[in-house]
Amino acid sequence: MKSAWNQVLAVARKELRAYFGSPMAFIFVGVFLVVTLFTFFWVDTFFARNIADVRPLFRWMPVLMIFLVAALTMRQWSEEQRAGTLEVLMTLPVRPAVLVLGKFLATMALIALAVALTIFLPITVSLLGDLDWGPVIGGYLAALLMAGAYVSIGLFISSRTDNQIVSLLLTLLVGGAFYLVGSPGVTKLFGETPAEILRAIGTGSRFESIERGVIDLRDLVYYLSLTAFFLVANVVSLESKRWSQGLRSRPHRLNALLRIVLVGANVLALNAWMFPLHGLRADITAGKEYSLSPVTRDLIRGLEEPLLIRGYFSERTHPLLAPLVPTIRDMLREYEIASGGKIKVEIVDPRNNSELEAEANQIYGIKPTPFRIAGRYEDTIISSYFDILVRYGDQYEVLHFDDLIEMRPAGGGEWEVGLRNLEYDLTRAIKRVVYGFQSLDALFAKIEQPIRLTLYATPDTLPAELKDIPGLVEKVARDIEKTAGGKFVFTMVNPRDPQAGVSAEELYNSYGIRPFAAGLFSDQTYYLHLVMQAGKDVSVMYPTGSMTEADVRSEIEAGIKRAAPGFLKTVGLWHPSEEPVPNAFGGYSNPISTWSLVRSQLSQQYNLKTVDLSSGRVPGDVDVLVIIGPYQFTDKELYAIDQYLMRGGAVIVAGGRFRLSPMQFGGAILMEPVNDPLYDMLAHYGVTVGQGMVLDPQNEPFPIQVTRNVSGVNVVEIQQMRYPYFVDVRASGMAKNNPIVANLPAVTLQWVSPLEVDPEKNKEREVVELLRSTDASWVRTTNDVQPNPQAYPELGFPVEGEQKSRLLAVSIRGSFESYFKDRPNPFLEAGAKQGQENAGAEEEPDKALGMTTVEKSPESARLVVIGSSEFLDDTVLGISRTLFQDRYLNNLQFLQNAVDWAVEDADLLSIRSRGTQARLLRPLSQGEQSFWEGLNYVVALLGLGVIGLVWNNRRRHEVPMPLVNLHQPDKGQGGES
Repeated sequence: MKSAWNQVLAVARKELRAYFGSPMAFIFVGVFLVVTLFTFFWVDTFFARNIADVRPLFRWMPVLMIFLVAALTMRQWSEEQRAGTLEVLMTLPVRPAVLVLGKFLATMALIALAVALTIFLPITVSLLGDLDWGPVIGGYLAALLMAGAYVSIGLFISSRTDNQIVSLLLTLLVGGAFYLVGSPGVTKLFGETPAEILRAIGTGSRFESIERGVIDLRDLVYYLSLTAFFLVANVVSLESKRWSQGLRSRPHRLNALLRIVLVGANVLALNAWMFPLHGLRADITAGKEYSLSPVTRDLIRGLEEPLLIRGYFSERTHPLLAPLVPTIRDMLREYEIASGGKIKVEIVDPRNNSELEAEANQIYGIKPTPFRIAGRYEDTIISSYFDILVRYGDQYEVLHFDDLIEMRPAGGGEWEVGLRNLEYDLTRAIKRVVYGFQSLDALFAKIEQPIRLTLYATPDTLPAELKDIPGLVEKVARDIEKTAGGKFVFTMVNPRDPQAGVSAEELYNSYGIRPFAAGLFSDQTYYLHLVMQAGKDVSVMYPTGSMTEADVRSEIEAGIKRAAPGFLKTVGLWHPSEEPVPNAFGGYSNPISTWSLVRSQLSQQYNLKTVDLSSGRVPGDVDVLVIIGPYQFTDKELYAIDQYLMRGGAVIVAGGRFRLSPMQFGGAILMEPVNDPLYDMLAHYGVTVGQGMVLDPQNEPFPIQVTRNVSGVNVVEIQQMRYPYFVDVRASGMAKNNPIVANLPAVTLQWVSPLEVDPEKNKEREVVELLRSTDASWVRTTNDVQPNPQAYPELGFPVEGEQKSRLLAVSIRGSFESYFKDRPNPFLEAGAKQGQENAGAEEEPDKALGMTTVEKSPESARLVVIGSSEFLDDTVLGISRTLFQDRYLNNLQFLQNAVDWAVEDADLLSIRSRGTQARLLRPLSQGEQSFWEGLNYVVALLGLGVIGLVWNNRRRHEVPMPLVNLHQPDKGQGGES
């Protein structure tokens, strides 16, 4: 065995010497490198994509490898036959298998060298961004495996002809056929099942699986078995050269043919047997993007009822969508296996089942999506299904076509279609239907420790408008207690009763509650506080005089759901009105600022409720209050926000000192100042929203209307320019290891105001600076945001004032003091004025007088302040989407993460940011881009040149083997002379 291996290596060394002995190998490898780099930087426009990955490198690898292999293998056996040296080789005491393996290893070594010379590309990407090396390793492994298959094909074809050109063309033809058979251009001609079989045969389609960072044993077996088959065929082809074509050698020829057939049959059987085995794979991506996360596994293992996931996929669909169906099916099988039988997966084509199609259309609102298919022989529109239904009990969620996929430009006017984040979309849908299905009875059945609700009330001193509240609370609580099976305990306590066993000091120290004043000018105080305890978690609720029995029940049930896992959280959203506004021409125009994308993003995971703060109270079922673009808040609205925070709520404020003006003229950008009283309240809490807007040299470009003077004529045109007002915050400007910015590659804050945190007011709170600008940023207080490229060609604006890093977003957790502690309650004040006006009239007291002020929040209160609202504006995000595809999603994801942190529901944070679309390049000037591109060409070709010089130098210093002197007498016979 050792001797045979040494013979293989000897043949390989001989072939390598032949390769490097002529310039042809260097020319072929050099052309391969140049074409690879050209397609990477120019065809796939690497820098324009702005994504830190090397997918453009491997996207063209299956095609380029065919040409490289065909050029390197065409002379292997053809030249031997043409020169007549094959007969000499066949007479040597060396088995044909040794000769075949030797030539195979030599060619693979040269190809490995060519592939290795591209390694500086991923190194460059890693220097310019956060590269995931898992897909890179997978891509290079797949390239070598695919090259092995192509080399074996090329060697076999070369052994069948003595003409190198014929060998080259046939290798290109056969290798191209193996690649094309699984390509979308061919598979689109067939239905889903035949197309899937063709994709399993195609070398290019198999390549994609490993290249994305998933090492699937089925793909390894495919490439290795294909290589083995053609190597065996090559050996048989060489052996057949020894046989004549007469009758005596016919058995040998039949046996050889039978050997090839049997090997081929075994290869087919092996691949067919492994085809349905989906779990034999290793995910080597950094975030395990193609494996179920622990969050998903925990969720589906906790299912109490069967869950149905049904995929609606048409047999005939768009060719760019067809390859995604097997990936979706594999992922759904992963869910099914991980659930231990609790999840049932169905893949159906509604076109083949009229009842299923009617059910999908009428009950679930699933309808076919029209797609245009343009080809050489047809230009038509087909309607096909590409939807997923998740159903649990009577709750269901539908993931439509646009919920599942993302599109990116792939160069040359083509588009690359992929799945957005399949696990996140599926798990989010499952979480919604499961939590939406939960009832209080199910919750009480799951918890181990009872939830305790205590009403601290002083009936004797309650204001008249609050007298009925304790009775309503007791009635609702007793009803819940009866059905809770001992898992809910209600108690009423009068803190001023000597037998109560609790003092005012103990209530303040334990729960932070203190008595309220009975009236604006009254000396009496009263308690009316609901304290809910679930284990170590404590929450305080404050009933008001305007509450009905339904309101009380909603408040208590919402508190129970907040205290226990398994329920959907509710997000309260406030933003300026989107109603048409008056324009300068006496009519009405649609507002320039809308927030439909924010609503869509938040509603995917939470119950979303648009709140009206004018009532002075945030609904009790709201778990987090999101305020976007505060504008003209009244004292009553401020009071609602303040008291929600004082009750231990979570508030997120996104707003700066400027906003887009509703009146936009002539294409110029107009901003108007915002001086809302909410900013005074934030300053009271310890966060000051500074005047002006931050400008940063690290920014996201923006299409700007520019006027150029051309021969005395002003020409107006749209140019994409660096725009310092669009501050691009990268990982270096984000809080380390904070869940709100976890895995975010970048966040762009448009027209953002700087923030300042008062260290004295926040000394006992947990403060995290989430986002900061770079050290080169500065602040301008003017609302002139139109750039002047003629005067300031680099950035469009002058650099003014001090350049330093500015705080742009901050999160604070801890106890806050009410903004209205030393200010009059706007409702009590309004009620007093109303009372004076209606003096002497016998009218029912205003129930708003029951809104008593909570002066201090518990430690659980949370506040997030972001110095911009425009970073969530539909108009701004639409522009970003046009220029940078899915980069705008980072802004929405940042808000989503903040909401998750605010409600302490960070389960999906770990999987929301998974995906290579989140990895961006750092900002580069055009000069830097040219430098890195040129450096890659120089390094690759220089590396090839160095190898050539080293090999040439080695050859020149080789010592020839001494020839045997045939005339020298044999020492054993002649002895010493």
